[in-house]
Amino acid sequence: MKATSFVMCLVFAWGSAIVAAAAPGGGFPGSNDDKKPSPAGLDADYRLGAGDKLRIEVYKDTQLSQSVQIRPDGKITLPLVGDVSATGMTPLELRDSLAKSLTEYITNPTVTVIVVEAESAHAFVMGEVSHPGPVQLHGPTTVLQALAMAGGFKEFANTKDVKVLRPKGNGLETLRFNYKDVLSGDAKPFYLKAGDTVIVP
Repeated sequence: MKATSFVMCLVFAWGSAIVAAAAPGGGFPGSNDDKKPSPAGLDADYRLGAGDKLRIEVYKDTQLSQSVQIRPDGKITLPLVGDVSATGMTPLELRDSLAKSLTEYITNPTVTVIVVEAESAHAFVMGEVSHPGPVQLHGPTTVLQALAMAGGFKEFANTKDVKVLRPKGNGLETLRFNYKDVLSGDAKPFYLKAGDTVIVP
């Protein structure tokens, strides 16, 4: 009888662990997954572009829910609504546009737009690097990683005063990056966002 009780306790504990792993947030309670940077440095202001892969979810309608890729002409195609312009919109703006179009066919449609792969997400590296030009952001990418993809610094680069120009509103925000601080371990990871320009003087 004692052996049976022990086995039942083990089964209960194992089941509880599985439930915890499946808890909302994609990890165990207390995990730091929600503190990780968003894929490809995306934020609420990210503008969709050609090549971006999206998942469109229409609540309780599996036929309308689609995985799509924005075409070179900037549009996606969905059942009922046909071609819809997506380039230049934020995911929330596209969501609202699709929901408005679907109201002709569905009562109070609930639409979700998920950016699966931000193929159009680029930063740019220029100045005293070996290979200046665009850098594609396939995932969370730091300034240091972008510099490495650009071939690293040239001989006379000023590594203490690297600037990052970040679009903000109708202007640009200037941020600074010191390579020496990274080497000494005094700097936190500096993640790029789509549209950033890294300038190495």
